[in-house]
Amino acid sequence: MSTTTTELEGLLMQRSLTDASLLAAAEAAADFRILPDATVIKVGGQSMIDRGRAAVYPLVDEIVAARQHHKLLIGTGAGTRARHLYSIAAGLGLPAGVLSQLGASVADQNAAMLGNLLAKHGISTVGGAGLSAVPLFLAEVRAVIFSGMPPYNLWMRPPAEGVIPPYRTDAGCFLLAEQFGCKAMIYVKDENGLYTDNPKTAKNPTFIPQISVDEMKAKGLHDSILEFPVLDLLKSARHVRQVQVINGLVPGNLTRALAGEHVGTLITAS
Repeated sequence: MSTTTTELEGLLMQRSLTDASLLAAAEAAADFRILPDATVIKVGGQSMIDRGRAAVYPLVDEIVAARQHHKLLIGTGAGTRARHLYSIAAGLGLPAGVLSQLGASVADQNAAMLGNLLAKHGISTVGGAGLSAVPLFLAEVRAVIFSGMPPYNLWMRPPAEGVIPPYRTDAGCFLLAEQFGCKAMIYVKDENGLYTDNPKTAKNPTFIPQISVDEMKAKGLHDSILEFPVLDLLKSARHVRQVQVINGLVPGNLTRALAGEHVGTLITAS
Protein backbone atom coordinates (compact mmCIF):
# COMPACT_ATOMS: atom_id res chain seq x y z
CA MET A 1 0.00 0.00 0.00
CA SER A 2 1.44 3.39 -0.95
CA THR A 3 2.12 5.99 1.71
CA THR A 4 0.23 9.29 1.44
CA THR A 5 2.11 12.59 1.44
CA THR A 6 0.48 13.57 4.73
CA GLU A 7 1.54 10.34 6.47
CA LEU A 8 5.09 10.63 5.17
CA GLU A 9 5.36 14.29 6.17
CA GLY A 10 4.15 13.43 9.64
CA LEU A 11 6.88 10.84 10.06
CA LEU A 12 9.50 13.19 8.64
CA MET A 13 8.63 15.82 11.21
CA GLN A 14 8.62 13.39 14.14
CA ARG A 15 11.38 10.88 13.47
CA SER A 16 15.08 10.71 12.78
CA LEU A 17 15.94 10.42 9.08
CA THR A 18 17.42 6.99 9.85
CA ASP A 19 14.33 5.76 11.71
CA ALA A 20 13.22 2.34 10.45
CA SER A 21 9.53 3.31 10.23
CA LEU A 22 10.35 6.46 8.30
CA LEU A 23 12.61 4.60 5.86
CA ALA A 24 9.91 1.96 5.30
CA ALA A 25 7.30 4.66 4.63
CA ALA A 26 9.59 6.44 2.20
CA GLU A 27 10.26 3.15 0.43
CA ALA A 28 6.51 2.57 0.08
CA ALA A 29 5.94 6.00 -1.48
CA ALA A 30 4.94 6.02 -5.13
CA ASP A 31 7.91 6.02 -7.49
CA PHE A 32 8.20 8.12 -10.65
CA ARG A 33 10.37 7.48 -13.72
CA ILE A 34 11.51 10.76 -15.27
CA LEU A 35 12.85 9.49 -18.63
CA PRO A 36 11.46 5.95 -19.01
CA ASP A 37 11.95 5.87 -22.79
CA ALA A 38 15.63 6.88 -22.79
CA THR A 39 18.72 4.66 -22.81
CA VAL A 40 22.06 5.57 -21.29
CA ILE A 41 25.13 4.58 -23.32
CA LYS A 42 28.56 4.74 -21.72
CA VAL A 43 31.32 5.10 -24.36
CA GLY A 44 34.53 3.80 -22.85
CA GLY A 45 37.47 6.19 -22.68
CA GLN A 46 40.36 3.75 -22.87
CA SER A 47 38.43 1.08 -24.77
CA MET A 48 36.90 3.32 -27.46
CA ILE A 49 37.81 7.02 -27.51
CA ASP A 50 41.54 6.52 -26.92
CA ARG A 51 41.66 4.31 -30.03
CA GLY A 52 40.94 7.38 -32.13
CA ARG A 53 39.35 7.65 -35.53
CA ALA A 54 39.21 3.93 -36.36
CA ALA A 55 37.04 3.16 -33.35
CA VAL A 56 35.16 6.43 -32.85
CA TYR A 57 34.00 7.29 -36.39
CA PRO A 58 32.02 4.06 -36.95
CA LEU A 59 30.45 4.42 -33.50
CA VAL A 60 29.47 8.02 -34.28
CA ASP A 61 27.75 6.86 -37.48
CA GLU A 62 25.90 4.16 -35.54
CA ILE A 63 24.76 6.67 -32.89
CA VAL A 64 23.45 9.06 -35.55
CA ALA A 65 21.44 6.27 -37.16
CA ALA A 66 20.21 4.84 -33.86
CA ARG A 67 18.84 8.11 -32.52
CA GLN A 68 16.15 7.99 -35.21
CA HIS A 69 14.52 5.18 -33.21
CA HIS A 70 15.91 5.66 -29.69
CA LYS A 71 16.41 8.46 -27.17
CA LEU A 72 20.06 8.39 -26.13
CA LEU A 73 21.97 9.77 -23.17
CA ILE A 74 25.63 9.29 -24.14
CA GLY A 75 28.18 9.36 -21.33
CA THR A 76 31.95 9.40 -21.85
CA GLY A 77 34.66 7.62 -19.94
CA ALA A 78 38.06 9.04 -19.00
CA GLY A 79 40.59 6.44 -20.10
CA THR A 80 44.36 6.45 -20.46
CA ARG A 81 44.98 10.12 -19.80
CA ALA A 82 43.13 9.89 -16.49
CA ARG A 83 45.27 6.90 -15.49
CA HIS A 84 48.38 8.96 -16.20
CA LEU A 85 47.03 11.79 -14.05
CA TYR A 86 46.10 9.35 -11.26
CA SER A 87 49.62 7.94 -11.21
CA ILE A 88 51.21 11.38 -10.87
CA ALA A 89 48.71 12.65 -8.28
CA ALA A 90 48.93 9.45 -6.21
CA GLY A 91 52.72 9.71 -6.29
CA LEU A 92 52.41 13.25 -4.94
CA GLY A 93 50.30 11.95 -2.07
CA LEU A 94 47.10 13.72 -3.10
CA PRO A 95 43.73 12.40 -1.83
CA ALA A 96 40.95 10.65 -3.73
CA GLY A 97 38.89 13.85 -3.99
CA VAL A 98 41.64 15.61 -5.92
CA LEU A 99 42.12 12.58 -8.18
CA SER A 100 38.37 12.65 -8.79
CA GLN A 101 38.60 16.21 -10.09
CA LEU A 102 41.50 15.28 -12.35
CA GLY A 103 39.67 12.26 -13.77
CA ALA A 104 36.59 14.39 -14.38
CA SER A 105 38.64 16.80 -16.48
CA VAL A 106 39.58 13.99 -18.87
CA ALA A 107 36.00 12.67 -19.13
CA ASP A 108 35.00 16.28 -19.90
CA GLN A 109 37.59 16.40 -22.71
CA ASN A 110 36.24 13.18 -24.21
CA ALA A 111 32.67 14.52 -24.02
CA ALA A 112 33.81 17.70 -25.79
CA MET A 113 35.51 15.73 -28.58
CA LEU A 114 32.51 13.44 -29.09
CA GLY A 115 30.25 16.49 -28.99
CA ASN A 116 32.20 18.20 -31.74
CA LEU A 117 31.98 15.11 -33.94
CA LEU A 118 28.20 14.99 -33.46
CA ALA A 119 27.59 18.75 -33.57
CA LYS A 120 26.59 18.82 -37.24
CA HIS A 121 23.79 16.39 -36.37
CA GLY A 122 22.47 18.75 -33.69
CA ILE A 123 23.68 16.57 -30.80
CA SER A 124 25.06 18.74 -27.98
CA THR A 125 27.24 18.26 -24.92
CA VAL A 126 25.84 19.30 -21.53
CA GLY A 127 27.62 19.93 -18.24
CA GLY A 128 26.26 19.13 -14.80
CA ALA A 129 24.14 22.28 -14.65
CA GLY A 130 22.78 21.55 -18.13
CA LEU A 131 21.25 18.20 -17.19
CA SER A 132 17.97 19.98 -16.50
CA ALA A 133 17.73 20.64 -20.25
CA VAL A 134 18.12 16.96 -21.18
CA PRO A 135 14.36 16.41 -21.83
CA LEU A 136 14.42 19.26 -24.36
CA PHE A 137 17.45 17.81 -26.16
CA LEU A 138 15.81 14.37 -26.26
CA ALA A 139 12.56 15.82 -27.61
CA GLU A 140 14.30 17.85 -30.33
CA VAL A 141 17.28 15.74 -31.47
CA ARG A 142 16.79 12.51 -29.46
CA ALA A 143 20.36 12.45 -28.09
CA VAL A 144 22.67 14.35 -25.76
CA ILE A 145 26.26 13.87 -24.54
CA PHE A 146 27.49 14.20 -20.96
CA SER A 147 30.71 13.59 -19.06
CA GLY A 148 30.41 10.29 -17.22
CA MET A 149 32.35 11.20 -14.07
CA PRO A 150 29.99 11.80 -11.13
CA PRO A 151 30.48 15.31 -9.72
CA TYR A 152 31.63 14.28 -6.26
CA ASN A 153 35.01 16.04 -6.67
CA LEU A 154 36.43 16.70 -3.18
CA TRP A 155 33.37 14.96 -1.70
CA MET A 156 34.37 11.65 -3.29
CA ARG A 157 34.03 8.82 -0.78
CA PRO A 158 37.57 7.60 0.02
CA PRO A 159 38.27 4.02 -1.09
CA ALA A 160 38.99 1.29 1.45
CA GLU A 161 42.51 1.07 0.08
CA GLY A 162 44.64 3.50 -1.93
CA VAL A 163 43.49 6.83 -3.37
CA ILE A 164 41.97 5.91 -6.76
CA PRO A 165 38.38 7.30 -6.81
CA PRO A 166 36.01 4.32 -6.44
CA TYR A 167 33.09 6.06 -8.20
CA ARG A 168 34.25 6.84 -11.72
CA THR A 169 32.57 6.98 -15.12
CA ASP A 170 30.96 3.51 -15.05
CA ALA A 171 29.26 4.48 -11.79
CA GLY A 172 28.42 8.00 -12.95
CA CYS A 173 26.61 6.77 -16.05
CA PHE A 174 24.72 4.13 -14.08
CA LEU A 175 23.62 6.66 -11.46
CA LEU A 176 22.24 8.93 -14.18
CA ALA A 177 20.31 6.02 -15.72
CA GLU A 178 18.88 5.03 -12.36
CA GLN A 179 17.93 8.51 -11.16
CA PHE A 180 16.22 9.39 -14.45
CA GLY A 181 14.46 6.00 -14.43
CA CYS A 182 15.79 5.10 -17.88
CA LYS A 183 14.85 1.87 -19.59
CA ALA A 184 18.38 0.52 -20.20
CA MET A 185 22.09 0.98 -19.45
CA ILE A 186 24.62 -0.14 -22.07
CA TYR A 187 28.40 -0.09 -21.58
CA VAL A 188 30.30 0.17 -24.86
CA LYS A 189 33.74 -1.35 -24.38
CA ASP A 190 36.37 -3.18 -26.45
CA GLU A 191 35.57 -6.73 -25.33
CA ASN A 192 32.58 -8.96 -26.12
CA GLY A 193 31.61 -8.83 -22.46
CA LEU A 194 32.61 -10.62 -19.27
CA TYR A 195 35.03 -13.56 -19.23
CA THR A 196 36.31 -15.87 -16.52
CA ASP A 197 39.69 -14.17 -16.90
CA ASN A 198 41.17 -11.15 -18.65
CA PRO A 199 40.77 -11.87 -22.39
CA LYS A 200 43.66 -9.52 -23.18
CA THR A 201 46.15 -11.61 -21.19
CA ALA A 202 44.65 -15.06 -20.50
CA LYS A 203 44.99 -17.85 -23.10
CA ASN A 204 41.58 -19.51 -23.01
CA PRO A 205 39.09 -17.50 -20.95
CA THR A 206 35.43 -18.56 -21.02
CA PHE A 207 32.83 -16.02 -22.14
CA ILE A 208 29.96 -15.39 -19.69
CA PRO A 209 26.76 -14.27 -21.49
CA GLN A 210 24.73 -13.60 -18.32
CA ILE A 211 25.51 -13.41 -14.62
CA SER A 212 24.10 -11.90 -11.43
CA VAL A 213 25.88 -9.52 -9.07
CA ASP A 214 26.09 -12.21 -6.37
CA GLU A 215 27.53 -14.72 -8.82
CA MET A 216 30.16 -12.23 -9.96
CA LYS A 217 31.24 -11.61 -6.37
CA ALA A 218 31.27 -15.32 -5.55
CA LYS A 219 33.48 -16.02 -8.57
CA GLY A 220 35.83 -13.14 -7.76
CA LEU A 221 34.85 -11.28 -10.94
CA HIS A 222 33.48 -8.21 -9.19
CA ASP A 223 36.19 -5.88 -10.51
CA SER A 224 36.84 -7.45 -13.90
CA ILE A 225 34.77 -5.38 -16.36
CA LEU A 226 32.90 -2.65 -14.44
CA GLU A 227 33.94 -0.54 -11.50
CA PHE A 228 33.26 -2.45 -8.31
CA PRO A 229 30.74 0.06 -6.82
CA VAL A 230 28.49 -0.33 -9.89
CA LEU A 231 27.55 -3.81 -8.72
CA ASP A 232 26.33 -2.55 -5.36
CA LEU A 233 24.51 0.32 -7.07
CA LEU A 234 22.83 -2.19 -9.40
CA LYS A 235 21.87 -4.40 -6.48
CA SER A 236 20.05 -1.55 -4.72
CA ALA A 237 18.55 0.07 -7.84
CA ARG A 238 14.80 0.49 -8.32
CA HIS A 239 14.65 1.02 -12.08
CA VAL A 240 17.78 -0.25 -13.83
CA ARG A 241 17.96 -3.85 -12.69
CA GLN A 242 20.38 -5.06 -15.34
CA VAL A 243 23.16 -3.63 -17.49
CA GLN A 244 24.61 -4.87 -20.76
CA VAL A 245 28.30 -4.80 -21.71
CA ILE A 246 28.98 -4.92 -25.46
CA ASN A 247 31.91 -4.73 -27.85
CA GLY A 248 31.65 -1.36 -29.59
CA LEU A 249 34.39 -2.31 -32.06
CA VAL A 250 31.98 -4.72 -33.76
CA PRO A 251 29.75 -2.80 -36.22
CA GLY A 252 26.06 -3.13 -35.44
CA ASN A 253 26.46 -4.29 -31.83
CA LEU A 254 25.14 -1.05 -30.39
CA THR A 255 22.18 -1.03 -32.77
CA ARG A 256 21.30 -4.60 -31.83
CA ALA A 257 21.64 -3.91 -28.10
CA LEU A 258 19.41 -0.84 -28.37
CA ALA A 259 16.81 -3.00 -30.13
CA GLY A 260 16.74 -5.27 -27.07
CA GLU A 261 18.96 -8.08 -28.36
CA HIS A 262 21.26 -9.94 -26.00
CA VAL A 263 24.55 -8.97 -27.62
CA GLY A 264 27.28 -9.11 -24.99
CA THR A 265 27.07 -9.86 -21.27
CA LEU A 266 24.00 -9.11 -19.17
CA ILE A 267 24.73 -8.40 -15.51
CA THR A 268 21.58 -8.62 -13.39
CA ALA A 269 20.76 -7.36 -9.93
CA SER A 270 19.40 -10.74 -8.86
